Amino acid sequence: MVNDTAHIISYSVSIALFFNIILALAIIFLERRESSSTWAWLLVMFFIPVVGFVLYLLLGRQMRKKHLFRWEGRKKIGIDSLVDFQIESIKKGSFEYKLNDVASRHKELIYMQLLSGHSVLTQDNHVEIFDDGQEKFDELLHDIHHAKNHIHVQYYIFKLDRLGTRILDALIEKAKQGVQIRILYDEMGSRGVHKRDFKELIKLGGEVEVFFPSILPLINPRMNYRNHRKLVLVDGRIGYIGGFNVGDEYLGLKEKFGYWRDTHLRIEGSSVHPLQTRFLLDWNQASDRKDLVYEDKFFPTFSRKGDTAIQIVSSGPDSQWESIKNGYIKMINMAKKYVYIQTPYFIPDDAFMNAVKIACLSGIDVRIMIPNKPDHLFVYWATYYHVGILLDAGARIYIYDNGFLHAKMIVIDDEVASVGTANIDSRSFKLNFEVNAFIYDKAVSRKLAELFEKDKMYSTELTKEKYENRSTKIKIKESISRLLSPIL
Repeated sequence: MVNDTAHIISYSVSIALFFNIILALAIIFLERRESSSTWAWLLVMFFIPVVGFVLYLLLGRQMRKKHLFRWEGRKKIGIDSLVDFQIESIKKGSFEYKLNDVASRHKELIYMQLLSGHSVLTQDNHVEIFDDGQEKFDELLHDIHHAKNHIHVQYYIFKLDRLGTRILDALIEKAKQGVQIRILYDEMGSRGVHKRDFKELIKLGGEVEVFFPSILPLINPRMNYRNHRKLVLVDGRIGYIGGFNVGDEYLGLKEKFGYWRDTHLRIEGSSVHPLQTRFLLDWNQASDRKDLVYEDKFFPTFSRKGDTAIQIVSSGPDSQWESIKNGYIKMINMAKKYVYIQTPYFIPDDAFMNAVKIACLSGIDVRIMIPNKPDHLFVYWATYYHVGILLDAGARIYIYDNGFLHAKMIVIDDEVASVGTANIDSRSFKLNFEVNAFIYDKAVSRKLAELFEKDKMYSTELTKEKYENRSTKIKIKESISRLLSPIL
């Protein structure tokens, strides 16, 4: 009996190792991955063969891009034709930049995002910046209270704790008044939340959908491909985009993180239309019922709200180009005076690292701020390793000490800024579905730069001397995390 059991175990291990080798060969020869990612997965699979095999099946498989997001309504609102018109106008030098000379000075970035991301430029927007969760959610609840027609809500994390319940109760109240409510959340980000938790809203005619749900409990073949976007649209006239999810920690109420420092935007103007389009595309992908079609109420006409120029840029594993990452790099390359970066995770690829190094070596004032509190240990120490490298090139690194820094912001020269959901890592650049606002405006960019400068007061600068004197324990953590960087 003992021999039979040992034989069965030996046979099972042999089969697992055989499939491990086959999968490793498939990674090398069949999947078009960057070499760093390939080596990282091979490292995992050969050092922990059986576990590595399972991890790859759950986390490593690439996604088929064909027709993931489809919505015929794009033709009716004219975004595609407007993108084509703007591309041709910029090429011919006839594009009209309204009331905003900043946009005209950065037409190369605008053109790139038009061409690679089909991101239309709108120039009539008013932008309000939130760096505090309480202020952001108070304003959001105010807008929900005054909604007349529909509210579209999309979050990576939607917890039904005190904040989440408060928001859901407000949405239920609006549903009772006849306002159409739609909520879309990501299953992995919102673990523990289920459609049945929204039964009262659904009974009132509200709709709830889940992005890439599990096939079986605890088994999700798309664990790596998550919808990280955070959008709210109110009556097609007000749009929210940024880093805050829904949960008590985003109000600074969790002892583990302390104060939560994030950045979010409230937009009024024509950029709400591409935000609405993004929501409808994501909704129709997630919905197993009848797709939403074009309706005039989703895209109301605007009188001019402001003069801020904005492009809404999406990216993800369905994209041909890494549009948000390329936008970040282009901004760094365009900078003449300074580059300020805030991100909770800084694990860039070689292209991004080289852009930052070149900027530093060219005399550009490059400053990067990361949190002091890790929420993912391997990710944190990989971040620490990468910012440490940049000290040699002359970058100034700040460690935010006043709680947890979750903002995803880049600003250059008091002129161009990007705020949204994308971190600076391979997960945001290639694996997650993300959305950012690229903003061409002196006043908005200056306000974001001032927020960075205010946050410096609550930060410790990581000098080259401090980094070189880090402990052996930290060096070991960095070395392990660095090897895993391409798949973190």
